[in-house]
Amino acid sequence: MNVFKYCRLIGIIVLSSLGLLDAAMYEALAQRRAARDSIRVKKENAMGSRTRMSARRSAARDSSQIKNEIMTGSRTRAARRRATARPPQPPAPPVQDFVPITDRWEKIKPPEYELNVKGRWHDPFNQNKLKGDYPIIGQNTFLILTAATDNFLESSWLPTPSGVSTANAQSANFFGNGRRFLAIENLRFTIDLYQGNVAFKPRDWELRVTPVFNLNYIDLNENNTLRISPRSRTDRTDRQLAFQELSLEKHLFNVSDRFDFISFKGGIQRMFSDFRGFIFSDFNLGGRLFGNLSSNHYQYNLAYFYMLEKDTNSELNTVFDDRQQQVYLANIYKQDFLTLGYTGQWSFHYNKDRASVYYDTNGFPTRPALLGAAIPHTVNAYYLGWTGDGHFGRLNLNHALYQVFGNDTRNQLAGQRIRINAQMAALELSLDKDWKRYRASVFYASGDARPLDGVGRGFDTIVDQPFFAGGTFSFWNLQGIRLQGVNLVNRFSLVPNLRSSKTQGQPNFVNPGLLLFNLAWDADWTPKLRTVLNANYLRFVNTAPLQQFLNQSAIRNDIGLDYGLGIIYRPFLNNNAIFTISASALTPFGGFSDIYQSPRTLYSVFTSFVFTY
Repeated sequence: MNVFKYCRLIGIIVLSSLGLLDAAMYEALAQRRAARDSIRVKKENAMGSRTRMSARRSAARDSSQIKNEIMTGSRTRAARRRATARPPQPPAPPVQDFVPITDRWEKIKPPEYELNVKGRWHDPFNQNKLKGDYPIIGQNTFLILTAATDNFLESSWLPTPSGVSTANAQSANFFGNGRRFLAIENLRFTIDLYQGNVAFKPRDWELRVTPVFNLNYIDLNENNTLRISPRSRTDRTDRQLAFQELSLEKHLFNVSDRFDFISFKGGIQRMFSDFRGFIFSDFNLGGRLFGNLSSNHYQYNLAYFYMLEKDTNSELNTVFDDRQQQVYLANIYKQDFLTLGYTGQWSFHYNKDRASVYYDTNGFPTRPALLGAAIPHTVNAYYLGWTGDGHFGRLNLNHALYQVFGNDTRNQLAGQRIRINAQMAALELSLDKDWKRYRASVFYASGDARPLDGVGRGFDTIVDQPFFAGGTFSFWNLQGIRLQGVNLVNRFSLVPNLRSSKTQGQPNFVNPGLLLFNLAWDADWTPKLRTVLNANYLRFVNTAPLQQFLNQSAIRNDIGLDYGLGIIYRPFLNNNAIFTISASALTPFGGFSDIYQSPRTLYSVFTSFVFTY
């Protein structure tokens, strides 16, 4: 009985405990639900629209995740299909199937059809080793041999000083018989040995040698002109052997993956400092650092020349005979400057021409010139320039602008130390129409209005050779016109600088200057025949230096009218043979007649034959 009571009591306690537990659990669950509902309502009320935006982002993330899973599955299935469909790899070919070619020039021949002609060593029109079509050593070393002969014959009439002992009785005045005959032969050989792949990149190195043999003959009708001694004949024959090029070029390194490069060239070499050769154009001894940038959009030169003395009659280099003159040069070119098709160039020149005493080959004093007080002097001239070449639309443009400053320790015409301040400007406009070109040009070199004020305002160059306003088809440009021991204008120059010699004399910045207007017409009648018709009007900017030099009270400014015709014929449609015939004349106006006391028209007729092999 007691046992039954105890069991009943235990059962009641257990059931009560279970009931209490269920009630507690139910109550706790209800409380948690109420709290969650309250928090959700609060969040919705507090966040508002931000909750909806977050919900949309969450939905977008879920959608993107689903898409990625679908794409991953697609790529996996595609990779499985490719792996299943991929054919087995063939075995590697045996090594004996590949034959290495040790000489790609000789082993690989062009196909034999009628346009291909087998070259011979003496054939300049087809492939051979002597003109660089095949390597001469190994696979990348080439040799180019070039031979050229330049024959020049000229007959002219121009003012010729009569000297202290005349050759005929009619030469009692300052200027006598002006007839002149000139013959020049230049035989030139060029050896060009280089290494490199020239199709896409600059040469690794280059050795260039150009010996020139010159033979010249001149016949005048006056004594004391060709040589200092009046007992000498009125004609002269001279010869000269010189090196016009003797240089080594070395590629230093590339500055981009498009073969922009830096190279150095040392020795006797050719240098044009601008497009038309207005300031410095010469073959001389120097070193040059050059290269390009930005896929050849920029080109630059840094150069130093220790000038060699020139032979008087041939104007070729002497063999390692310096003349105490140094030229420093820096320029940079920019292609497509301002517009497509126009190249701009900016340059700096420094000419240091030291004082020296020199007599030329014929015995005439050259440095210092016979101009005023013949005292040795040093010239320091600095040139700043901007030149350009190209086209704007159909209009072709070439221009130059230079400012020169510096000093001359003892200018001969001024008789004192002078400060240099002179300018030069040139502009050529041309228009092409079919086979014709119409050209108009203007050239200005400043003149000195006050020769004795201590400032040299007359523009002069270093060693110029401009092809401008007709070039060799212009009488004024072609001829060197003498005037009492100096040149009114030098051969192949435009500036009337009163200089003893362009190649051997010193610059003179007290000169009359020049203003030139040009009209020209070029016509290519056939691929073989071209003609050039040229006319220039010339006048001095200021004649005060001429009046000071000649001790003449009045000299007018106008020089005259210069006109000429040139014919160029290439019989083989290339430059292996070029025949040139030219006739030019200068009809003097007031200023020229005041100087030379004659209104007679001056003329020049020349023919040139150039053969290149």
